[in-house]
Amino acid sequence: MRERTIGLLLAVPAIATIALLYMMPLLASVTGAFETEAGFGLDNFIKARDLYTTDILYTLLIVSASTLIIAAFSVAIAGYLTLGENPKAVAILRWLYRWPLFIPFIVVGQVLRTFLAKNGLMNNLLVAGGILTPMQTMSFLDWRGIVIAFVWKQTPFVTLLLAGAMASIDRATIEAARNLGASRLRILFEIVVPQVRTTLFVGMVLSFVTMMSVLSVPLMISAQSPTMITADIAFRINAYGDYGVANALGMISLIMTMAVAIFYLSHNLKEKAR
Repeated sequence: MRERTIGLLLAVPAIATIALLYMMPLLASVTGAFETEAGFGLDNFIKARDLYTTDILYTLLIVSASTLIIAAFSVAIAGYLTLGENPKAVAILRWLYRWPLFIPFIVVGQVLRTFLAKNGLMNNLLVAGGILTPMQTMSFLDWRGIVIAFVWKQTPFVTLLLAGAMASIDRATIEAARNLGASRLRILFEIVVPQVRTTLFVGMVLSFVTMMSVLSVPLMISAQSPTMITADIAFRINAYGDYGVANALGMISLIMTMAVAIFYLSHNLKEKAR
């Protein structure tokens, strides 16, 4: 009993932190989403649907596309770190790919805002290299810029998870495939990736949830319509003080992330059952 009491006391700060910083705001948001001037109802959700259906679909498409691209780049980078035969190239890649991990999203948005603009650094380099003329340059400060920002920021995170999982694979299976003449691409997709797909799915789910909550990137890179749900939430609060619709939009984004998490859990349970 004494040990249980001590263990419970040690857990109290963590439980209190979760309750104060997560559970209470979540309950307040859920309650606020259904609270109207006449009491409780679905008016906020109806208004959110009427005003922001395009933005909701836009957010889902942007985040889903970014997640798939992140998965592809992460598999490619982690695969080369695991199967690469050039030690110098592997060392350089291992050093370079981690840099975005240490850069906040707000800095990413500001940097890419100047990099992807019509007169930004990217177009200036292309013009200086003779690849484009000044009249051919275009701005990427739209949905493409948001995708580039998300992919550049989140790929190192998923790659780090994948590279660690790939490093723990029994090298004997890889060497056996090489001895039988299998190419690196075939080894990657037929031997390595199937063994780390659970880790890949975890990274994709975490990236999806993270990107759904980002506000700075859509505001800085693409403020025009359509925009992402987070920007709509900020607009409803700052412009109208409309916490009801803002909470409803937050609930819709929560439902999206829950759907992805449920899909992952069901897939994981099926894999374990097999």
